[in-house]
Amino acid sequence: MSGIYNPLVVFLSFIIAFLASYTALELSGRLVLLPNARQRFWWLLGGAAAMGVGIWSMHFIGMIAFSLPIPVGYDLLTTAVSLLVSAATSLLALATVSGRAVSRMRLCVAGTIMGMGIAGMHYMGMAAMQMCPPIRYTSWVVMASVAIAIAASMTALWLAFTLRTSEQPNLVFKRLGAAIVMGLAIGGMHYTGMDAANFAAGSLGLSTHQIDADWLALAVLASSMVVLIGTLIFIGLHTNRLSDSLKHAHSQLQYLGTHDPLTELPNRLLLTGRIQQAIDACAHGGQMFAVLFVDLDGFKSINDSLGHAVGDDLLKTCGDRLRRILRHDDMIARIGGDEFVIVMDRLLEASAAGAVANSALHELCQEIEINGVRLRVSASIGIAVFPRDGHNVETLLHSADVAMYSAKQSGRNTFRHFEPSMNTSALKTLILQHDLQRALEEGQLSVSFQPKFRIADRSLSGAEALLRWHHPDLGDIPPLEFIPVAERSGQIIQIGDWVIKEVCRMISDLDASGLPAIQIAINLSPIQFNLRDLVERIDDIVRSAGIAPERMMFEITESVAMQNMDKTSATIQKFRAFGYDMAIDDFGTGYSSLAYLQQFSIKQIKVDRIFVQGLDVHEREGLALVSTIVNLARALDMDVVAEGVETETQMERLASLDCDQMQGFLLSKPLPAAAFQQFLSGVAGLSHHELQPA
Repeated sequence: MSGIYNPLVVFLSFIIAFLASYTALELSGRLVLLPNARQRFWWLLGGAAAMGVGIWSMHFIGMIAFSLPIPVGYDLLTTAVSLLVSAATSLLALATVSGRAVSRMRLCVAGTIMGMGIAGMHYMGMAAMQMCPPIRYTSWVVMASVAIAIAASMTALWLAFTLRTSEQPNLVFKRLGAAIVMGLAIGGMHYTGMDAANFAAGSLGLSTHQIDADWLALAVLASSMVVLIGTLIFIGLHTNRLSDSLKHAHSQLQYLGTHDPLTELPNRLLLTGRIQQAIDACAHGGQMFAVLFVDLDGFKSINDSLGHAVGDDLLKTCGDRLRRILRHDDMIARIGGDEFVIVMDRLLEASAAGAVANSALHELCQEIEINGVRLRVSASIGIAVFPRDGHNVETLLHSADVAMYSAKQSGRNTFRHFEPSMNTSALKTLILQHDLQRALEEGQLSVSFQPKFRIADRSLSGAEALLRWHHPDLGDIPPLEFIPVAERSGQIIQIGDWVIKEVCRMISDLDASGLPAIQIAINLSPIQFNLRDLVERIDDIVRSAGIAPERMMFEITESVAMQNMDKTSATIQKFRAFGYDMAIDDFGTGYSSLAYLQQFSIKQIKVDRIFVQGLDVHEREGLALVSTIVNLARALDMDVVAEGVETETQMERLASLDCDQMQGFLLSKPLPAAAFQQFLSGVAGLSHHELQPA
């Protein structure tokens, strides 16, 4: 018995095959873009259902297109199982192509399983047409149909994987073409399989639960069209939302990749690109531009003492202030920590960069109030000009950085233009920073002691511990050179602890030798003073060494004391509570007055050597200045120590002003530990009248 095909229904079956194939390609592309595993899972299940309905519908519409001269019905259970087989096969296909990579072996295995699944679905659907006698199949044609199914599945998987990314040009046309090829392959497999079926003459349908063929054709065609077209519409709508989300995410990622998240200023990546653009533009036009490297002075101290929240607000405020001084075409970037870089484009003369640097210094030094705390910061600025100071991005930034460090060494709160000689200084700085750790480990550092004397009778009143470094190659390195390096690198914390331990060891040795008990003063750097646990940290070291707190005094400079008066007062009170005395060093060089010092409860102020030298050079003015300091300190119950006393005249005039103590080369230079111990032994054996100038 033979049948005939309805050309229109055959055509519709190919349309369904095409739609199913295109849906599969679109689904594979969407699955790759989904952001998380949960979404991919549900899309995979929904997509497998839609794709499975499409493939299953194509086969059943193709079967319905084949008309036999007898009524034909389909078994409902077998038909339903064949649909599940189609969905499971589709799930395998989508899971395969949505993976990160598909090897040839995996493609072959998945294609083989998928092809056999489609063939199984087809022949299970044919089995739903229960006939008597049973349908007989031509073996070689069946094998050919299975081979076509496997080949078609491998081709479909390869095309879906290849065309799943959205970056390819003309992607829609490529997917349409691929869907046509896949539809023809699926249809070819189906009609080959149909050709393998042989119906005996006089065959009858045996199913007791039959579905009318015409009703089934209409239902399958309508449902499959609704499912596939609905799926494509849903994909399209989701794609638009996903595309918008991806564009927004891409824009956000691009912004985050090129901007500092705290200040929202450009970061180093954007900065280097901007400098390169300026180089390219100015190189052709013979113009110049400038790079300004801005580093905040003392920011680490503020950050450590007041917390990162205050530090972050301070950085944002400084960034806003620097942004205000820029011209329209200029750019400012934050490249890390407290470092900012300004790019000034198309300068007529290099001096214009200096004017902007001055404006930056003026803006930054204005008082800032954060969380009720009033702060003042300054900056050190280095300037490099193209092409004079460098012809590429790296050299210009390096030159500006070197000039900035030179500004710090010149006293801070200033700017410097790059000079070639600065490279030598910068190289030495790097060497010092690298060698400091080795110096601490190998015993290159030492502590010297400079005696302090009561002016009234020249008797010994104490000593000040001074750090020294003898470098094996560079010789003796002045503290003014290596201490700023240690502060900038953070090594001063470790070095400071070591100095306190050495002083404790010295006091123990003096006590063991039966020498007079004296108080030794130790300088604290700004970095040390702003440690949150400073007092507890020091007290642990001192008490572990068995030294009484009153044997030690700690000195901070006037500028450090006035940086945050509330915090300074609290720290000094804590030192006093633990039994330690405090002193203000280099008094008169900062911007404070003695009225502020009343709340600090300090024991001693040390008049800076510049005022002491003024007693010789500018006698009248010098006497007036030192007299004012001594009288006001006396009213606040503080001792006054004059630093840098080098002549008898200075000492006599200090005595006439009723100054309490002095230290300087007149009576003693700083002495190494052994020499100081010997000096102290000599002093113990003399009356105070026998002590003469050194």
